[in-house]
Amino acid sequence: MTVRIGTRASKLALTQTQQTADQLAAVGGFSVELVHVRTDGDVLTGSLSQMGGTGVFVAALRDALLRNECDVAVHSLKDLPTGAAVGLSLAATPRRVDVRDVLCARDGLKLADLPAGATVGTGSPRRAAQLRAARPDLQILDIRGNVDTRLGRVPGLPGNTTDQMVPGKSCDLDAVVLAAAGLERINRLDAVSEFLETDIMLPAAGQGSLAIECRTADAPPRPGSSDGSRKVLAQALAALDDRDTRLAVTAERALLARLEAGCAAPVGAYAYRKGSMLHLEAVVCAVDGTASVRDNRATDGLTEVGATLLGIELAEILLAAGAADIADLQAS
Repeated sequence: MTVRIGTRASKLALTQTQQTADQLAAVGGFSVELVHVRTDGDVLTGSLSQMGGTGVFVAALRDALLRNECDVAVHSLKDLPTGAAVGLSLAATPRRVDVRDVLCARDGLKLADLPAGATVGTGSPRRAAQLRAARPDLQILDIRGNVDTRLGRVPGLPGNTTDQMVPGKSCDLDAVVLAAAGLERINRLDAVSEFLETDIMLPAAGQGSLAIECRTADAPPRPGSSDGSRKVLAQALAALDDRDTRLAVTAERALLARLEAGCAAPVGAYAYRKGSMLHLEAVVCAVDGTASVRDNRATDGLTEVGATLLGIELAEILLAAGAADIADLQAS
């Protein structure tokens, strides 16, 4: 038995997919094969919002699953749209890694140490808004590219291949902001000058988590349901599913869904279990960083239903506090 695992062809996608494939093979006792799928997000240029949002990284992989070109697809969970995909199931959410964003700056500078007018690159409206709130004197520039390309925009970072300054290409920025999880997975945490704590920058919903999708008929049964498969692949997927991670990302994604937040909406959300409680904190920011609403709630309902209700409850609180007036939540 060989399980075909769909992946994008970027360095980060291949690395995290191979790690997942190795875990599945070890648990299931089957062989695995990586299937490279080219997505619109890998081909098109321009801002993410103009391309149709994070879903551009997911659609082609989902199509490959539905066409039976692969058996499993591995995504960064923050790229997964909140709407259900007919015929597919989120079969596993492996244990989450570091949720934080990180600053990768020249000369090891921290956010507070960057000089006024320093240029910081990010492709995320969420990060840009929170950066502007923390340091309104910085110049925040919209950038695209894979992790290595973005890191290459900052001079002197370990692992960079050139020290030549080429505007728009290399060594032309003072810093970039990326996800700690991605740098950890490709062994480039040595480029980090500061881990940005969640009181400064709340992460994207699902950040630090992977999403393993498969056809619904092949997925393990969910709690309280008899639907699903009990075959070897389903058993291996169930073994990789981390309950606390699933509860956390369920709450975060329910909040996004209730806010009807598009891909360009500057919304941060972070849920975590502590003892018998699931906590959720979220922020909605104005793109220019001049206003925000932020709040948190917790529940002792440690089920997917309880997590969903927590996300909806906090979203309602943010909306009542004027979130829709502060930000264009439908931005895409």
